[in-house]
Amino acid sequence: MDQMGKRIKKKRESLGFLIKELSTKIGVTSSLISQIEKGKAFPSIVTLKKVAVALQTTVGELIGENESQVQHPLLRSSERRFAKKNANGTSSYLLSYHFPSKQIEPYLIQFSKNSNSKGIMTSNFPGQEFCFVLKGSFEVLIDNNKYNLSEGDGFYFNSNKSHLFKNISGDKAEILWIITPNNN
Repeated sequence: MDQMGKRIKKKRESLGFLIKELSTKIGVTSSLISQIEKGKAFPSIVTLKKVAVALQTTVGELIGENESQVQHPLLRSSERRFAKKNANGTSSYLLSYHFPSKQIEPYLIQFSKNSNSKGIMTSNFPGQEFCFVLKGSFEVLIDNNKYNLSEGDGFYFNSNKSHLFKNISGDKAEILWIITPNNN
């Protein structure tokens, strides 16, 4: 991700854009562009596509399409990148590097006491998701069906169904979340 941020910054500067100009052009904050360029945040696919168009390049070029997963198969825990946080204390972290032919996207999601997945687990496109409870217990709503999950339980569902995970363990909780990325 650091390399992608460096590529974005290099391309932006080569076109003579200030961070503010790029952020205005694609409809995000200057802070987000700065965080992306420093490797502290990863843009959504939609934002990345907008950045590529604004910088007159391709998503593939920005993410280093010529680099293969064989060059970067290992992501150490110290290299793990923050992805997203919601208002009630749930955070997600990317557990692998990005590359063009990626067919799954693994995340660690950490839930504060009584928090939920609103705004975090937002993959409402055709695809599939798998969750594995690492710590704690959860109440899960898929469409109008309710399920209770405990440590060690796995849960598989289609991404286009409405879904919400709520930490009901009375303490911090964690799940492994694996999705099929939207590569459209």
